Amino acid sequence: MQLEMVDKKIEERDSLPSGGVISDARLVEAVRKGDDNAFGELVLRYERRLIRVLIQFVKSPELAEDLAQDTFLKSYERLDQFDTSRRFGPWLFRIGVNQALDYLRKQKRRGWWLLFSDSPSETPFDPSVPDPRNKLDINQEVQAILEEIPEKYRTVLVLRDLENFSTSEIAAILDRKEATIRWRLAEARNRFQKLWSNRQNVENSMSGKE
Repeated sequence: MQLEMVDKKIEERDSLPSGGVISDARLVEAVRKGDDNAFGELVLRYERRLIRVLIQFVKSPELAEDLAQDTFLKSYERLDQFDTSRRFGPWLFRIGVNQALDYLRKQKRRGWWLLFSDSPSETPFDPSVPDPRNKLDINQEVQAILEEIPEKYRTVLVLRDLENFSTSEIAAILDRKEATIRWRLAEARNRFQKLWSNRQNVENSMSGKE
């Protein structure tokens, strides 16, 4: 029961709004006055969610953790630029998402394929176990299509449909108007659907020839 209570508290801290007794703004003010323990509390509140979001972009848990550390370092260094009348979460995630996008640009967008760079462990074949390759194939299809969608649409699609951020949160993270985010999301979904249909049609056509 105690473990469940701890997990519940952690999950509450993972949500974008600060669920703690002390507000994010007060913690930021405390950090500015030299209280590094206050910044540690901010890290506890946001670290797990930040890593989960970054994994959606770079597909590598280890790399996501490294980018998260860089994000917290940059946010600490730029804390004097943060407007405490605004929410800390979106400001932090904006830094993190930009970190991930900058990395992908430097790697010529190869980061989307890191998910498939690790070969599966070799285990004896068991016919009673469902073949995992079907799921992997679908993941590959999704990632391939995401790669074809321009970054400004893909980013919104990932944050909304894969990470369940609200439109207002995404607008704050990307520093865009909500109307712009809604339009980009609709366009991203439309492009994904068209690309998915085209890819399936090609595969069906090739299967019919065999």
